[in-house]
Amino acid sequence: MFMSAMEATVVATAMPTIVADLHGIELYGWVGSIYMLASTVSIPLWGSLADLRGRKPAMLWGMGFFLLGSVMSGASRTMAMLVLSRAVQGIGAGSLQPVSLTIVGDLYTVEERGRIQGYFGALWGVAGMAGPLLGGLIVRALSWQWVFYINLPFGLLSGAMLVAFFHEAADLARKSRRLDLAGAVTLTVSVLSLLLGVGGSHPSLTLPLAALSFGAFIAVERRAAEPVVPLSLFAHRTIAVASVVGTLMGTVMMSTLMFLPLFMQAARGATPTEAGTTVAPMLLGWPLASTVSGRLLPRVGPRSLVRAGLAFVLVGTLAVWLLVGGRASANALRVAMFAFGTGMGLANTALLIAVQESVGQAQRGIATATSMFSRSIGGAVSVGALGALLAHRLAGVVDEAQLNAMLGPARGRSLDAHAVAVMAGAVERAMLPIFVVIAAVGALAAACGMAFPDVSLSRRAVAPPPVGE
Repeated sequence: MFMSAMEATVVATAMPTIVADLHGIELYGWVGSIYMLASTVSIPLWGSLADLRGRKPAMLWGMGFFLLGSVMSGASRTMAMLVLSRAVQGIGAGSLQPVSLTIVGDLYTVEERGRIQGYFGALWGVAGMAGPLLGGLIVRALSWQWVFYINLPFGLLSGAMLVAFFHEAADLARKSRRLDLAGAVTLTVSVLSLLLGVGGSHPSLTLPLAALSFGAFIAVERRAAEPVVPLSLFAHRTIAVASVVGTLMGTVMMSTLMFLPLFMQAARGATPTEAGTTVAPMLLGWPLASTVSGRLLPRVGPRSLVRAGLAFVLVGTLAVWLLVGGRASANALRVAMFAFGTGMGLANTALLIAVQESVGQAQRGIATATSMFSRSIGGAVSVGALGALLAHRLAGVVDEAQLNAMLGPARGRSLDAHAVAVMAGAVERAMLPIFVVIAAVGALAAACGMAFPDVSLSRRAVAPPPVGE
């Protein structure tokens, strides 16, 4: 999970060096986008596979794809090859988080799981902070290829430990169940079309295709003997509300992480380092609150923590909107981002455990994956849609070449100071509605959180699989 969580930020840090070596800057954005697309669409497939074939096979296959993609990425000699390799790596990455958390759900009682999954939540914050630093260190000390090759020793060691020490009970009925391939295909087409459409890629074609393929997916799932996403899951109020809240949380999280640093650099003239430190407190508040949430969960229950966490999220998003509009200091924004991260940490662990406790062990994999998928799809769709909105508002107002020069390594030193000031003002006006949208989504998430039911946590894990021979 640490490798998966760190991969995006490590590679993003190394991308300028990679482009300088491989050229093909027109494919720059696809190196990150294809990884996110592949990991997002594959999450429910891996969750379903974990229920149908077992956690251990699903985890090992996912790790295999992730490591194969890492080797291919490091060996790439063109940007096109790198994009293809990142797709393979992303397919594997889609398994790592949901299947890991499903295994945790199998092995630990609720009291233990709150603490353990709190640590897992904290791990994401640590990985987010460590990624850029590690990426820069690897590029300077070794070469950009090692950004990918560094996964190999840790991945092989993790796989060896999983083979040696994690033993699931044999389940002959499980082996006879078949993966719903028609559902997998229609879901994949629907999600890919949606993400491409909201990102501005032929929306007149891709968005109708997304709607049609989603309708086909629903029809297939209703008839499938073993649906890839059982629609009956959403009859559970806990899962239904958690999915909506997860989508909204993914929206505010990814949108803020994407657009606040851009705002600080383009509108306020901050350096990349200064922009990064503006959002860094979120990555500090999240692991701290996640650890606290895990320890409080058995005592206060999920609902109180979900509501409290979403209240912090609302406060943080509203504060960011008001602060960027009021030209407040970067330190004030850092306080707001700490509150935002605290809210995410409090709510996320409680949501996940409540979802896992709403189903039996036979559906725990897909229930966990559905929770992860909702957050991923919310983040991916919102970033694409808000990015398209920003591009539309800047079109004809700011010269793209000059904007790139202002954001590039030279920090606009080749441009006239007046032109830089004019562009900064234009970018600020264009971006303010984005923070209004983020704050509105934060308010909607808090409102939806009020509908979260009171979940009774069992005193032990549901039918944990025997460990050991």
